[in-house]
Amino acid sequence: MSSLPGLYNYWIVVFLMMAGFYVVISQGNLVKKIIGLALFQTSVFILYISIGKVADGNAPIFIAGLGDYSNPLPHVLILTAIVVGVATTAVGLALIVRIQEAYGSVEEDEIQARDAESADAPGARPNDGSAESET
Repeated sequence: MSSLPGLYNYWIVVFLMMAGFYVVISQGNLVKKIIGLALFQTSVFILYISIGKVADGNAPIFIAGLGDYSNPLPHVLILTAIVVGVATTAVGLALIVRIQEAYGSVEEDEIQARDAESADAPGARPNDGSAESET
């Protein structure tokens, strides 16, 4: 059984995961929420890379005399996950830019208050952007 200080990478994963989760649930700013999600996602990447390492393992290049090899599959999967994560973050930031243009704010409570005001207004219709303006 390993000692607790020897498992420092798992402690880092737990810290990053909880920090990212805390940012997502405690912040009202949408940009900060995206940063928290990216932090959470990074902790998952570190976890999978840590799991793929074999103690005293070598690179998976088959040479006579070497017995233990590190598993390359987690590394390949994480490379794919990084690309997907960057794309998802970019889409999220693009949506935040559109929200900023539409509502004038990226604060969650201000956006919800503005939605509530527009829903309570008499004769208000949901604005989906497809309706032509009346002149």
